[in-house]
Amino acid sequence: MAERLLCIMESLRAVLDAHQPTESAVEILYFGKNVSSAIPVAEARGVAFATLAERGLLVAEFRPNAIKQGVTGVSAASKKQVQEMVRIILGLAQKPSPDHAADALGVAICAANHPAGGPAVL
Repeated sequence: MAERLLCIMESLRAVLDAHQPTESAVEILYFGKNVSSAIPVAEARGVAFATLAERGLLVAEFRPNAIKQGVTGVSAASKKQVQEMVRIILGLAQKPSPDHAADALGVAICAANHPAGGPAVL
């Protein structure tokens, strides 16, 4: 596990070096059905937060229903609806796949539409 976390940190550093973002955003963790993955995901999230903080980036956090609302207009939208709206908003030829890619793009869309100026929990 330590090697995987180190890989996440190094990979995120490389992305940050390559793209020099001025903002960052993440989805707030929610574990309804798959509680067994909570600890590894939380550990990876901690590494990501520490790496972002290392670069001086504040992190906006969005609840899953806020992301669905921001992307589709409906807070109870399905994964497929989110994928399709992300495709439309970004002008993609195909729906983002896997679901996690659509989720990440949804977070980015919400962050782009949220006024800058500090971290937010929505």
